[in-house]
Amino acid sequence: MSEIVNIKTIQALQRLAGAPPSEHPLFAITRLEDIPQLPEGYPTKMSYDFYSVGLKRNLNGYVKYGRQSYDFQEGLLGFSAPGQVVAYERDVTIGSTGWMLFFEAEMLSGHTLATSIHRFGFFNYEVNEALHLSKKEEEAIESIFENIYAEYHQPIDRYSKSVVLSNFELLLTYANRFYGRQFITRNDVNTSLLQRFDKEIRHWFKEESLIDTGIPAVTDLARALNVSANYLSDALKTLTGKSTKEHIHFHVIEKAKQKLLATNKSIAEVAYELGFEYPQYFSRLFKEKTGLTPKEFRE
Repeated sequence: MSEIVNIKTIQALQRLAGAPPSEHPLFAITRLEDIPQLPEGYPTKMSYDFYSVGLKRNLNGYVKYGRQSYDFQEGLLGFSAPGQVVAYERDVTIGSTGWMLFFEAEMLSGHTLATSIHRFGFFNYEVNEALHLSKKEEEAIESIFENIYAEYHQPIDRYSKSVVLSNFELLLTYANRFYGRQFITRNDVNTSLLQRFDKEIRHWFKEESLIDTGIPAVTDLARALNVSANYLSDALKTLTGKSTKEHIHFHVIEKAKQKLLATNKSIAEVAYELGFEYPQYFSRLFKEKTGLTPKEFRE
């Protein structure tokens, strides 16, 4: 198994790839067709300490994030956040087209993106959850990459950062919009996801007592469905109006209602059987979701 190489800066990545140094200290953009064959010593598994956005077509092989592999023969838009592990096949860029954009978190300093970028959950999606673009959508994204590329090659002045970050924000906003469309229109994929989610969460709550298993976390359900936690929550929010956590809370409250009405167990016993370590946490959640305390509901 090859070792994971941590790449701390964009300049370090460019040196490894044998590319010219970045024209800006905090971001870099390149066309995939301009990337030569990767050198022999180029690592095939790495993690970045910076963000990346890629519009990729006709990759010669596979890209792997975590345990998931994806063949980018069609045009897809993918994102990665600092710390994600990315693996490539050696000759992946040969014959490919598209764009790669890298930027440091420091690039966002002083801009609204510095505090809002965490809201773009797709930076933590898996590669198999990449954004499938229609022709029209791809043209819109391509034009933004072109704008960033043109600015990248301009001399830096007082407006450079503002222009680049405005295009960054537009790119991410379009991606949000297009992901919303994808959740709705990829019916076969997302109907299957909803069905599997419903089956998995009902299976989790079918036990009379959750003492041993506990209430499922969002990550538990995402792992069981082989998707990222962010992707699952965003898909459910778009398709059902509720996030994964809201679905979990719904099942907790329904289970609690059954126990409160069908048994004479104390509130503390009900809370314990539902997987709550502290009864007051259960009572607080129940009141928040129903408007009544467990005792008031039982009465």
